[in-house]
Amino acid sequence: MKYVKKVIVFVLIAFIVLIFKNYDSYTLGDDSVILDDKLFVSFIDVGQGDSIFIELPNNETMLIDAGEEYESDNVIEFINDKGYSKIDYLIGTHPHSDHIGGLVNVINSYDIKEIYLPKVIHTSQTYETLLNTIYNLNLEVNAASSGMVIFQDEHLKVNILSPTLEEYSNLNNYSVVVKLEYGSTSFLFMGDAEALVEEEIIEYANSDVIKVGHHGSDTSSSMDFVNAVDADYAVIMSGKDNQYDLPSSNVVDRWTNSGAKVFNTSVNGNIIFSSDGNNIFVEVEYESNS
Repeated sequence: MKYVKKVIVFVLIAFIVLIFKNYDSYTLGDDSVILDDKLFVSFIDVGQGDSIFIELPNNETMLIDAGEEYESDNVIEFINDKGYSKIDYLIGTHPHSDHIGGLVNVINSYDIKEIYLPKVIHTSQTYETLLNTIYNLNLEVNAASSGMVIFQDEHLKVNILSPTLEEYSNLNNYSVVVKLEYGSTSFLFMGDAEALVEEEIIEYANSDVIKVGHHGSDTSSSMDFVNAVDADYAVIMSGKDNQYDLPSSNVVDRWTNSGAKVFNTSVNGNIIFSSDGNNIFVEVEYESNS
């Protein structure tokens, strides 16, 4: 059994070495003008999981996670209804099934231009299937790490803040943390990153909108981090009546008391933000009764 386990790990290492590539980083200056093209950030309700579809103002698209495998039809239907046949930037934040489970069906449904994953060994069947799918389609993976810039032009920058380390003891902390800046507006996507990562990136955390880490668990959203982000809007992605009893009421209170308006996919369904580079607008599928 130990020999079989070693073989599995060796094969996964071989896959990762084969399909991962490096990427360059750049910088972007400040801009606060109102721009003609809109940015749309849609938090798709996939129950107890994450999936975020982003329509960039340059007509490119980005998908961060796709929930569990059984939620993939929901994600694909959402993207199809928007009229897209390709995804320019596909990000799997980390190898937990509630984030990457639906990615295989997504990859098989669209023309995928670039893929970003954290460089981590994990032997779950879900992760192995994802890596095999990528390999069989002759796609490459960008090994996501701090300082990497996915895209930038005069008004738009999408960069990766974390992972900052090569190894973490907790798989959640390998989460690809993405910051998106459009004009003077900004969005921060935390995956399941916990307090350790929050401390590592706190200097760059200030954002108008945050996708709260780890579904609103107490492992994330430390008080210092909440204050540093200073968000106007905080989005929690969790399932209705989930077995983990998330989000934590303490976490919700932290964000609310910091001045953020808190949305939750379990209450509000799909949550769609738009930005003109200076102003942020939000629409929800269901209004909260509270």
